[in-house]
Amino acid sequence: MKSLSTRAEYLFRSTNGLILVAMAVVSIITVTWGMLSGPMAEWGVRDVTIRLLGMKMVQAEREARIIMLYHTIAMAIIAIEVYIMTDILPMKRQNQVLINGTITFGYLMTVIFGMLFAYWGQNFMFHGLFLLGQSLIFFAGILLAIALWPWRAANRLPVDSPYAHTKKGLDLERTAFFVMAVATLASASFGAITGSYWGNGHETFLAEDLIRTPIRTALQGAIIGHLHIMLTLIAIAITLIVGRWMDFRGRLHKIAMVLMIVGTIVITVGALSVVWVDWAHTTIYVGSVFVMLAALLYVVHSWRKLVKDRVAELGLVRPTVGQRVKALLHDPLKFGPGWQMVFMNFTVSGVGIFMAVKLDEIIRVWPHRDERITLTGHWHILASLIATIILLYYADRVGLKGRARKWFGWSIIIMSNLAFGAVTVFSMKRLFVTEAGQQGVVNWTMLLTDIGLFTVLLVLGIFMFSRLIDLFRSKGQWSAQLAEEKRETTLQEIAEQRKRMDELSKALKETTP
Repeated sequence: MKSLSTRAEYLFRSTNGLILVAMAVVSIITVTWGMLSGPMAEWGVRDVTIRLLGMKMVQAEREARIIMLYHTIAMAIIAIEVYIMTDILPMKRQNQVLINGTITFGYLMTVIFGMLFAYWGQNFMFHGLFLLGQSLIFFAGILLAIALWPWRAANRLPVDSPYAHTKKGLDLERTAFFVMAVATLASASFGAITGSYWGNGHETFLAEDLIRTPIRTALQGAIIGHLHIMLTLIAIAITLIVGRWMDFRGRLHKIAMVLMIVGTIVITVGALSVVWVDWAHTTIYVGSVFVMLAALLYVVHSWRKLVKDRVAELGLVRPTVGQRVKALLHDPLKFGPGWQMVFMNFTVSGVGIFMAVKLDEIIRVWPHRDERITLTGHWHILASLIATIILLYYADRVGLKGRARKWFGWSIIIMSNLAFGAVTVFSMKRLFVTEAGQQGVVNWTMLLTDIGLFTVLLVLGIFMFSRLIDLFRSKGQWSAQLAEEKRETTLQEIAEQRKRMDELSKALKETTP
């Protein structure tokens, strides 16, 4: 019984355990509901899955089910990012516990009751609990924003700190995290406000279905803006997280944090103003440039650091170009996040900018279905690339080493790039092939996509299974990680208690005549 409670403590109180649970939830949803996808339907797997699980699949409710599915996955991903932020950013232990506990309870309620409502009959008690779960996540976001408040004296940096700060010690990195958290709360509010009008002036729709609708209601505009900004903010959050992981510092760090703060604000304003103005997308593009430049500076720093550290480790005085490249590629887990951001420019950012520039000249000449495919792929690739970066980061957190580290890292990077590159070619195929002659391109791009995604899911499954096996061991890695985190927590609580005692002693001395 004691061993069970210790494992529960690891899973629901330690940062690595909380991330593992959320990753397991996302993995189960991805694999199970992936059985309902197009290729699975062609092979008959979809019908078998529906019958085995007793799902109620009414075609008229398809859009609503997809929206619920996206929200449940997004809530789990946001929870993972929050766990990481409460761990890597200095804050009081009680704040960390409160934030983590609130968002854990919230996202689990959202996932469980959201999926029950969407796929097993519309029991509105489940929908109410789904909304309660989202409300708890929102409340956790408020608590996080309060804990991140960068203008608190205790959160200021010394003047000689190598990390980005103002002359008065304002921590610009913490400010970027704070701005991102506040922007997320504002953006979530747009979705919640629109949701409150469902059935009373607003009906369910998928954003890609309205791309050629000239006149949209304010509520439809709010949903489109909400979709754009929430995924972008999740990407901004993981960029800031890996920046701290790679010890981003110096002049480039200061420039990047200023760009990130400004870019986050501009993108948020642009996305939310879709409701009111026609030129909102122009504002989004301007903000995106700032954020993309900040990410580029991170890539420059991280790759330069990887080369420098590896060259120093090998004792090379004047390394050749080949040795530098080899040093850069030595650790796929740390190389991967930067590369995925670069790759994102070819499969997401570049495609999006091209579509915007050539919208009337090329894109709108295509059949509606092709433009819809391109936009759908655009959002899915961005979300999936973010997920791969989280996987690489977490694998490093739990101490994956040796050949397993290299196999895991390179498999995730190469096979995800294969899949997303193929999807990009498939979505843009109308640029170089006619509709009548497209079948060959469709066949090989879909084959490469299936191979890439299957391999990524297989590698993820093996990794998750290894973590499960480790959890059954009495002295597995989980035990050492829990002990280390408990030690650090104890030291933190002692330091906080000592600080409170010093403040109390100082106050007593000042008030004593």
